[in-house]
Amino acid sequence: MYVIIVYDINVERVSCVYKFFLKYLYWVQNSVFEGNLREKEFAEIILYLKKHIKDKDNVLIYKISGGKKQIEKVVLGKEKSHLSNILE
Repeated sequence: MYVIIVYDINVERVSCVYKFFLKYLYWVQNSVFEGNLREKEFAEIILYLKKHIKDKDNVLIYKISGGKKQIEKVVLGKEKSHLSNILE
């Protein structure tokens, strides 16, 4: 699957999260990573984030998979926008 991860994390934890994402994905701009992942790698990222993000942190993960290139939005932490669908 191809993922795009966008995050807004407290400055105290940003460098740890940044270094963790570099193990799996390509850094494309401030607070944005993307790349191909296997299911196991995706699960490892989710587990790491659940352990390390706090109440006011925000992580958005866009999963692109399948022949139809459907996009699924996964939000961990506080959601800042309540958009239900990206593409219809």
